[in-house]
Amino acid sequence: MKDKAKKNDPYAALRIREFNVFLLLRFAMVFAWSMQFIVIEWEVYSLTKDPLSLGIIGLMEVIPAVSMALFAGHIVDQNEKKGLLVKCILGFSVISFGLFLLTWPKVVSGFSKEAILYSIYFLVFLGGLVRAFLGPTIFSLISLIVPKKLYPNAATWSSSVWQVGSVLGPAIAGFSINWIGVHWSMCSVFACSLFALIALSQISTKPILNPKIGEPIMESLKEGIKFVFNNKTILGVLSLDMVAVLFGGAVALLPIFAQDILKVGPEGFGILRAAPAIGAFITMLISAYVPLYKKAGMKLLGAIFVFGLCIILFGVSTIFWLSVAALFLSGIADGISVVIRQTILQLKTPDHMRGRVAAVNSMFVGSSNELGAFESGLTARLMTPVISVVFGGSMTLLTVLGFGISSPTFRKLDLQKDMEDHQNM
Repeated sequence: MKDKAKKNDPYAALRIREFNVFLLLRFAMVFAWSMQFIVIEWEVYSLTKDPLSLGIIGLMEVIPAVSMALFAGHIVDQNEKKGLLVKCILGFSVISFGLFLLTWPKVVSGFSKEAILYSIYFLVFLGGLVRAFLGPTIFSLISLIVPKKLYPNAATWSSSVWQVGSVLGPAIAGFSINWIGVHWSMCSVFACSLFALIALSQISTKPILNPKIGEPIMESLKEGIKFVFNNKTILGVLSLDMVAVLFGGAVALLPIFAQDILKVGPEGFGILRAAPAIGAFITMLISAYVPLYKKAGMKLLGAIFVFGLCIILFGVSTIFWLSVAALFLSGIADGISVVIRQTILQLKTPDHMRGRVAAVNSMFVGSSNELGAFESGLTARLMTPVISVVFGGSMTLLTVLGFGISSPTFRKLDLQKDMEDHQNM
């Protein structure tokens, strides 16, 4: 009975000091990055009043992130992870400080609107380069901090922290814009990146587990791609989530809904952004006590289906609190999806290939948020914001239904045996 209780300990990974530090720095970075993205979205839309300009922000970040992803995965697998993470955080800090200056009226008083806009786009592009390395480095570092038997538990906590940070950051951004303005909101982002850098100093240098150090880059990349495409479970999870996120990018249009449709201003914008964060936080609490690995395939399909329904409801709603409720439920559904996906990746990926698999993951899923923002911005301009959101939610539903019907093996996916194998290590 004691052994069983120990295996089901929801706080097992949290009993490792370095993992707690890791969660702090990961939350700080995700919070800062997502807050920065929303502050810049608000600033750019305020400058242009053009929905397409919101999509271009996502496009400027996704181009370098995708084009450099595989190369970044190779570099991560070949090098020490803590040192790489230090460089990534320093790079982000320089970019956030640059955006801090670009939103300072005293600094840009002599700049034209176009000069400010293009400078913002340039820094966002540089941020995409940094992000290409950041994701694979963080994913690889987890496995060096916790023992293999705790991978599933660590993945749950790490995914939950990511989910909360990725939605809480934008939520705080909305309130921050209203309380202290865009400029000082960017100062807060810069401060978060410095905090993450300090936290990282409390984690020791880790060994390189890749037995093929010095492997030619093309062979390394081919091996990583081949592994992902030969593993039907990983490929299915990434493909499903990519399409769902790509067409479910309604949150990219929140500045439009807050300013022009619901007419609630920065404060209402903050509440809209906070709603998914609260849902994600509830997911974090539940998933720590109620494991999601049993019947993982059906749970993942169900979560993404509910997410699509919530996006459609948000799109057609003209009532502020109904919109808030739709986003709240979407946060719960998206949180479940993220936890299951990260658990699958941690369980199914060998240590020496974590950087490359995480790089492919960033190409499939991580960058689909920005592509989704571009898709939403473009369709909002060609159609209307409401039609754009409803179209995206509908495509998400069709994707889930099509994938679920065509892949009975995925519907039957259960991680119970994988969990037991890792716990017995």
